[in-house]
Amino acid sequence: MRATTNIFAGLDLDRHAEDRDDVAWAQAQVEDRRSRYLLLSEDPRAGHRALVTAAGDRLRLLGSVEQRALLPQAQATYLGEDGDGPLFSIRVDAHAGACVASELAARDLDLRSAGVALPAFDSSLFAYARALAHWQVRTVHCGVCGAVLDLLALGHRARCSNPACATEHFPRVDPAIIVIVGWRDSCLLGRQSSWHPTRWSTLAGFVEPGESIEDAVRREVQEESGVVVGECRYHSSQPWPFPSALMLGFEASAIDPAIRVGRELADARWFSAGELVDGIVAGDLSVSPPLSVSHALIAHWLHGHGVDLAAITPPAAQA
Repeated sequence: MRATTNIFAGLDLDRHAEDRDDVAWAQAQVEDRRSRYLLLSEDPRAGHRALVTAAGDRLRLLGSVEQRALLPQAQATYLGEDGDGPLFSIRVDAHAGACVASELAARDLDLRSAGVALPAFDSSLFAYARALAHWQVRTVHCGVCGAVLDLLALGHRARCSNPACATEHFPRVDPAIIVIVGWRDSCLLGRQSSWHPTRWSTLAGFVEPGESIEDAVRREVQEESGVVVGECRYHSSQPWPFPSALMLGFEASAIDPAIRVGRELADARWFSAGELVDGIVAGDLSVSPPLSVSHALIAHWLHGHGVDLAAITPPAAQA
């Protein structure tokens, strides 16, 4: 149940993965008058942005009538069904997105802001749609022969248009581990050189080919900090479509606590619970915001030491 508390996780949606190739079923979803559409507009700097209400507190989904009136030629990607009917996403360029937003008295929002501003269902649906949109934009030509790809299965699969090749391509998900390491009564946190000097976070890194996620935990921690890790325990996961990662959260125990900072970090330190509390309360130290599973890992570790992270975190740092 832990993963459902992470932002972008626990999306209560029937994705109908087994039905997407059924042409008749797919057409019925497209024609269903209950269908609603999440509008994504291109943003070269922040990725796709979603259409939200003028207040910025909910997604502004287009009804089927609005979609046909405003974007009749748009190709939609099926997301799933939430009990009220089918849900789709539509990709448009920034100009078209601005025109629709003006027509509907709405505005757009980037995913990081949506993670803390929107209800859990809305932000998770946006994250799901954005991950698919990124894959579709980046997967235009076949990586085998270079021919143009055709989108199939309501946007969830692509096939090479070259009959001699016909290679199929699927949405990419990049697994990454993120871990809080304990040693006696302290936890290991690191910081990158680009961060504010007071900010600290748990260690993370991508899983490599031929590597288990437990081995990735041990390798990444040792590469980044020099600390040797033994036991690893899964905590929770979080979709992280920036652009296509899946964060796999772990707790781990050090068997050699000696720190030898690697090239990826500016610094790494062991912190006791008391040091974290004192630093956060004084404003001399900050940890990852609630948007990231890193925050959940730190909160979980502090809870085990009798500390409520939310209670000691300044309101401005909780956004």
